[in-house]
Amino acid sequence: MTLMDSFAGRRVPPAVTDAGLALLFTAGAFVPLVPMPADVPALRTPDALFVVLALLSALPLAVHRRFPLPVLLVMTVAVAALQGRHYIPHLSGPQGTSIGPSYMGVATAVLLTALRGAPRTATLVVAVVIPAAAVTEAVLAPDGHRIATLLADGVLLVAAWALGRLTRARAAIRDQALERASALGRAQEANARAAVMEERARIARELHDIVAHNVSLMVVQTIAADRIQDRDGDKAHELHGTIEETGRATVTELRRLLDVLRTEDEADADPSKEPPQPTVEALPALVDAVRAAGLTVDFTTTGTPAELPAGSHLTVYRVVQEGLTNTLKHAGHTHAELTVAWERRHRRLTVRLCDDGPRPGEGAAPRRADLPDGPGHGLLGMRERIGAVGGSLHTGPRPGGGYCVHAVVPLPASTPAHTPAAAPTPVPDDPPYDIAGHYEGHSPHASHPRPAGR
Repeated sequence: MTLMDSFAGRRVPPAVTDAGLALLFTAGAFVPLVPMPADVPALRTPDALFVVLALLSALPLAVHRRFPLPVLLVMTVAVAALQGRHYIPHLSGPQGTSIGPSYMGVATAVLLTALRGAPRTATLVVAVVIPAAAVTEAVLAPDGHRIATLLADGVLLVAAWALGRLTRARAAIRDQALERASALGRAQEANARAAVMEERARIARELHDIVAHNVSLMVVQTIAADRIQDRDGDKAHELHGTIEETGRATVTELRRLLDVLRTEDEADADPSKEPPQPTVEALPALVDAVRAAGLTVDFTTTGTPAELPAGSHLTVYRVVQEGLTNTLKHAGHTHAELTVAWERRHRRLTVRLCDDGPRPGEGAAPRRADLPDGPGHGLLGMRERIGAVGGSLHTGPRPGGGYCVHAVVPLPASTPAHTPAAAPTPVPDDPPYDIAGHYEGHSPHASHPRPAGR
């Protein structure tokens, strides 16, 4: 969009722009001229030739977009003929410099040609057409005013040409910027999709280990039950019950595996090379490790631990691990509080990790909760893991400063719904986040208020 093709920020069709300019300059050519001073030669009385030349000096602008160079040449010749026949004042003469509508029409045609034409056409205009027009005007000018006419016409047309090329260059820069922005957006979307697929494949490998372990255990237990069936029926019955429970857990994990797995690129990978997967019981060791790195962590566990599928164990561990890593990365050696609440009454395990943000004078990288890509793709990995086990994840900044990660993992339906808890710390049933995943309301650790303005 150029200045000539827009009005009040709205796109104007090029044909309408050209037609409007043609009508404007045609009307200007027929406006009665201002009376000239007495010592200036009188202009020729308008006649049929004047009408023809006046029309040729303005109306061709209506088709300029289709024939830019021919339109410019026709208008330039028509204006020179009007001046030569004394129908219009000279560009420079006894009356001084007089840039009337006809000269402005030629300048506009030069501007549009430089704006719309190819580089070769623009070069031809500035190297040939403009010098020829300026020399013609100088030759037709009165004695003693030829140099002034040459300079006035040259400056007028070169300025119009330069404005047209500048506008074209700015439009090209704008188009390139838009294209780069569009390409960057596409690249970010592709990176986000690739990160999701990579994370899903990694989760699938981990779940594959769990399913393979459970199936192997079922095979061993089945063989043992078969061998002691005749000697110890009660023990065999107990083994059969264990096999049933293991089979149900395996089916559940396998269903989640099929939901998560979206690519076959990792089909040839050897899962046996992966190290043993950590569980919730490994969280104290993880907390000790980050404490050694300089992060102050208050770790609290409430409620009575319940049976949890191996996939959920791994998910809880990885979410806490990613949260603590992000705290060290973005907030530095700050203070954080980690709470793991076993809520059997609600059949869920709640994990809440909140930090105080960077300490005063300690630089930290800015952290956003909605980045689609970036090193590690940590939030994407958290959401994929929690979604794979049927839970929910909410992340966002705290009102007084800092950041919170709130994860909820469902407990198996076989877990007793009413088991006495060991003095649980009150934890809200629902996380104080809005639907967009941003933290709002009071801090989950309101017992440690922060000064205003943090």
